[in-house]
Amino acid sequence: MVPPVKHRLSERARAVVPSLIRDASRYCDELGALNLAQGLPDFAAPAFLKEAAQRAIAADRNQYCDPWGLAQLREAIAAKCARDNALAVDPATQVTVCCGATEGLNLALMALLDPGDEVVVFSPFYENYRPNLATVEAKPRYVPLSAPDWRVDEAVLERAFAGTAPRAVIVNNPANPTGKVWSRQELELVARYCERYDAYAITDEIYEYILYDGAEHISLAALAGMAERTVTVSGLSKTFCVTGWRLGYVIASEPLTAAIRRLHDFLTICAPAPMQHAAVAALEAPADYYADLRRLYQAKRDRLVTALYRSGFEPVRPAGAYYVWTDAGVLGAKNALEAAGRLAIEAGIAAVPGDCFLPPGHPNCNLRFCYAKSDQTLAAAVERLDRWSGHG
Repeated sequence: MVPPVKHRLSERARAVVPSLIRDASRYCDELGALNLAQGLPDFAAPAFLKEAAQRAIAADRNQYCDPWGLAQLREAIAAKCARDNALAVDPATQVTVCCGATEGLNLALMALLDPGDEVVVFSPFYENYRPNLATVEAKPRYVPLSAPDWRVDEAVLERAFAGTAPRAVIVNNPANPTGKVWSRQELELVARYCERYDAYAITDEIYEYILYDGAEHISLAALAGMAERTVTVSGLSKTFCVTGWRLGYVIASEPLTAAIRRLHDFLTICAPAPMQHAAVAALEAPADYYADLRRLYQAKRDRLVTALYRSGFEPVRPAGAYYVWTDAGVLGAKNALEAAGRLAIEAGIAAVPGDCFLPPGHPNCNLRFCYAKSDQTLAAAVERLDRWSGHG
């Protein structure tokens, strides 16, 4: 009889836990719950973008392209950075197109960090940051921020940089799950501390165009002295409702880009070729497209936040991105996992428990809702909330 294999998993594999966001999506079908958990827009992508993709596929743009990214796309990204981010970027030496912002963030961490290096992570944080850091054996240095404005001041940064200087700091702007949009003053503070302690900044700017109430997006790399020590990660998935296309990009100085490109080449070779051709059309969208996008999501935000208040939740109104972070004490649960389960069963709505956005073991009863949904889905969610809370 052949003995069973005793698998020996790496420390990295053991450190990565399953995604609570994807878990919430999986049980929607089982429970018949509306998916307000994962950032999956259930409405159509722009027609001009789909038509460009269809043309690219019909023209057999199906083989590997330059691992650095299609030259025409890198040029369009550089032009977009000059227009919208006040960044002077060389498309030949400073832009890398990759498989989503998720790969872009991993590439930045792989290029900059060694095992044991510490990275400042502001909490609440995007779920991916913990496993991303685990895969490079770096250590998160969690720094809590407080609702409702999640303000970063001198005292916060003193805590963040106390003791041994961190190797890097992650800035998510606008932030998932809180919707925080960083002010210029906050970013200037981060820049000052990065320069003082010789730390890198890694910015996750995937929601840069989804802003409300006159909020302004500022790229940290555009501040004086930060271009050489910032890796900017962004992409097209959120702005153009194509999360499955996996198109992201990384902007960095030439030496950092050279390292990022080597890693990317042997990790995924290149992002999907026909989608890259289509993305050129996306980046040529007129200014009206972005204004319409903000109006669309602001209306969705206001609709869901109002319904949550009415149902007894305590949501924090986001200034950007398309999520609502809320206290879920109204559910009477002992923790966030139980709260999410009760909401899915009792109201038929799936949200993400706050555990995956907070340091391990952090007690909480928070939920994150996503409102990147069709008007029909949101109307059904509001009706279910009202019926559950007795307001229907």
